[in-house]
Amino acid sequence: MNNRKIIKGYTKLISSRFNEVTSIDKFKDGVIYTLYSDEFNSLKVGFAENDKVLEKKLSSDALILLDMKKGNKKDLYLLITTLKELGIKYSDNFHFKYSSSVMRHLSTLGWPVGRSLYKQRKIKKELLCA
Repeated sequence: MNNRKIIKGYTKLISSRFNEVTSIDKFKDGVIYTLYSDEFNSLKVGFAENDKVLEKKLSSDALILLDMKKGNKKDLYLLITTLKELGIKYSDNFHFKYSSSVMRHLSTLGWPVGRSLYKQRKIKKELLCA
């Protein structure tokens, strides 16, 4: 007979600053965006309540707006969680080091990245009839 032991493990929940966001705030509509810093060669993703708040961010920092679209804080939360699971590191203010793989992940996840720094590959398939 084999003596096998069954070990039950429990995962520990990691708290994050997203826990501070109330569930009502997660669904509040606004603008999700991607900014690029030429000086630091980095990307910043984020959420703004409206276009005017985003304009203030752009005027205060030397950042270039790559793209934006309607969204909510939940979209930002899901993006950050997914990128963390993919092993992509970021700073406290959601700054990422620019790379083509980060841009590809952002584009695949439906995040607005624009077309100036990332050109999506188009795969064409041809059907040949015999």
